[in-house]
Amino acid sequence: MFWTVQSRQFDLSTHALVMGVLNITPDSFSDGGLWLDSETAIAQGLVMAKAGAEILDVGGESSRPGADQVPLEEELRRVLPVVKALALRTQASISIDTCKPEVAREAVRCGACIINDITGLRTPEMRKVVRETGAGAIAMHMQGTPATMQRAPGYDDVVEEVHAFLQETLHLCAGDGIAPEQIALDPGIGFGKTV
Repeated sequence: MFWTVQSRQFDLSTHALVMGVLNITPDSFSDGGLWLDSETAIAQGLVMAKAGAEILDVGGESSRPGADQVPLEEELRRVLPVVKALALRTQASISIDTCKPEVAREAVRCGACIINDITGLRTPEMRKVVRETGAGAIAMHMQGTPATMQRAPGYDDVVEEVHAFLQETLHLCAGDGIAPEQIALDPGIGFGKTV
């Protein structure tokens, strides 16, 4: 099992990858508010890389239950300096956690090589960014949006429905010229799902 992210290829048959999550937000559920200053965020990213994180996932918009969207310019302001610095100062692969194609494109231009899209690469614009940049992509299943996903999630068969969604995602990506080895699939535990 290989995952291709631009010029890198991860062999997932040998070991799991460790991803350090770096939320540059005031309201993320795990570390919101801790890394709002770019220099503090960069320092924390370097700590995670030194501790063994092979991927650093940088996000500027919270996806916690009930979260509201962040304006494009604010998200860019939060993430781009951090992405650029970490890409220059560490060997870890940089992932941009965003659902905005504009943010994804600019982050890849600044050194990110993975696009982590909680909306599952459902928009043609995001798939176009993945295709044109050759970035690796993470496509996640989510029922609803972060603002609504935990209000009343329901399924007839959660496993079958998530499987069908991810299978359709692969089909859409293939139709847009994205190689299957560029895509990692995420079932979205906790995103529009109950325990």
